[in-house]
Amino acid sequence: IQKVGLYIPGGTAPLFSTVLMLAIPAQIAGCKEIVLCSPPNKNGKIVDEILYAAQLCGVTKVIKLGGIQAIAALTFGTESVSKVYKIFGPGNQFVTVAKQLATKYGVAIDMPAGPSELLVMADDSANASFVASDLLSQAEHGSDSQVILVTTSKNFAQSVSEEIKNQIQVLPRRAMAEKAIDNSKSIIVDTFETALELIDEYGPEHFIVATNNDDYFVKNIGNAGSVFIGNYTPESAGDYASGTNHTLPTNGYSKSYSGVNLDSFQKSMTFQKISPIGIGEIGKAVELMAEAEGLQAHKNAMSLRIKEVKS
Repeated sequence: IQKVGLYIPGGTAPLFSTVLMLAIPAQIAGCKEIVLCSPPNKNGKIVDEILYAAQLCGVTKVIKLGGIQAIAALTFGTESVSKVYKIFGPGNQFVTVAKQLATKYGVAIDMPAGPSELLVMADDSANASFVASDLLSQAEHGSDSQVILVTTSKNFAQSVSEEIKNQIQVLPRRAMAEKAIDNSKSIIVDTFETALELIDEYGPEHFIVATNNDDYFVKNIGNAGSVFIGNYTPESAGDYASGTNHTLPTNGYSKSYSGVNLDSFQKSMTFQKISPIGIGEIGKAVELMAEAEGLQAHKNAMSLRIKEVKS
């Protein structure tokens, strides 16, 4: 794809890692124009970390612009912002809806991405402090983050709740995390089968499974953006260093979208050239199918060539 736009959130956290997740595959894919939009911080500047990552990864233009206005600029173009062919990147609910609206005007998007989500499936074989830390790692993204614990053990759910109360006290982004936790849910189920049905219907952006039978979920899960298996696989590893991309579908869109990958920045074209001998091989099939569909001009385009080849 020749022209792509990357949206990098930056209002409350300098997400330079998202620059890496988007600009690196764009560069590898051979995108000629890579336009990055990111909002200014409270000092009116894009943070140095984002600017450095953009330079390192071959971004061709950086625009100090955030929110729905950034998506609009990438969609329609302005005097200073190029109109692009596809927009990538996560954002809040307003950015996500703006991206979806952009598709009405001939611009493709990677997926609806944001606000952040995490669902943890755990039983009493899991480590409650680990699970609490994972839930908080998503809750600190913003007050609109959604974190859910599904478990077969009421006692384990209570242990996780106590761990959250302890761990949240020392977080610099405590206020945001507390709002997200206030809106969070712990769901007690009787069986893994019931849990799987619930999780598949929800289709979480991030899915951590830490049970005595992780394989059951790994083999049967159908809808999730990215899956993190076992006690020693925190979601934050996927955000930074495990090798997968952290730009993932939210709001249940894992049922129809995959996370960003190299293919997201590419498209394909098909080419065909038919010889006189080839006309003889496929001509009759084309004539029969065109006639069956009532498309006489389609049939004629082949019939004229067959006639000339035979003459």
